[in-house]
Amino acid sequence: MIALPEPVVMGVVNVTPDSFSDGGLLPDPAAAVAHGRRLLADGAGILDVGGESTRPGADAVPGEEELARVLPVVAALAREPGARVSIDTMKLAVAEPALRAGASYVNDVTAFRHDPEMAGLVADAGATCCLMHMLGEPRTMQRDPRYGDVVDEVKAFLLDRVEFAVAEGIREDRIQLDPGIGFGKTVEHNLRLLARVEELVGLGFPVVVGTSRKSFLGRLTGRQDPAARVAATVATTVMAYERGARVFRVHDVAETADALAVAAATLRAHGA
Repeated sequence: MIALPEPVVMGVVNVTPDSFSDGGLLPDPAAAVAHGRRLLADGAGILDVGGESTRPGADAVPGEEELARVLPVVAALAREPGARVSIDTMKLAVAEPALRAGASYVNDVTAFRHDPEMAGLVADAGATCCLMHMLGEPRTMQRDPRYGDVVDEVKAFLLDRVEFAVAEGIREDRIQLDPGIGFGKTVEHNLRLLARVEELVGLGFPVVVGTSRKSFLGRLTGRQDPAARVAATVATTVMAYERGARVFRVHDVAETADALAVAAATLRAHGA
């Protein structure tokens, strides 16, 4: 069995009116900052602040509007003791001021395809980045996604994006990889990626897994309300951790942190 890293919980701070699970629940910066503080208290190691929904079918948000949503939240949370803030964006015009405001992590669902110059920005800032696989773009990604072998194709894509990032000056130890669960994948594709996470870990970079409350869990469990999918999220998180994933992007931080603490202790006791 591979040596398991210490798990890191990435708490979701969506400053959006239309995210699939929690859109509109944080209507202003003060509410979003208060939510971020609660996630820190619950055990989040990273706070991922986003101002544009990437749910299937989501409409694009102008950069100025996205920046207005996230910048005060990033700036306030970055001042919290021990907080590590991520900016969830595909836009250079949003990432640059967010990094200046205190973010140290860029979570780009397009892996620098939407705005290639963002790779140079991340390199110059010495920030960490998450490169994610997505088939197409949010408005079209769930229209009949097809693969030969989804794991092999996701691995090849991620390695290609790593090569690009390194060529732009990003250090390898600042790169993390996300297979993009739910981003242009069927239920079966998602399950295959989860079952074979260790192959992604074998690429040599920390693997980020984001299954939180997603629709494929609803299809498997019959839970139509995304907020009722916490147990299903925890199950996938623990299985992914056991297979070597390191970072877990979730809405429900306390439940996930508890489950990972128990899983980590059990695996250590077993000599993993």
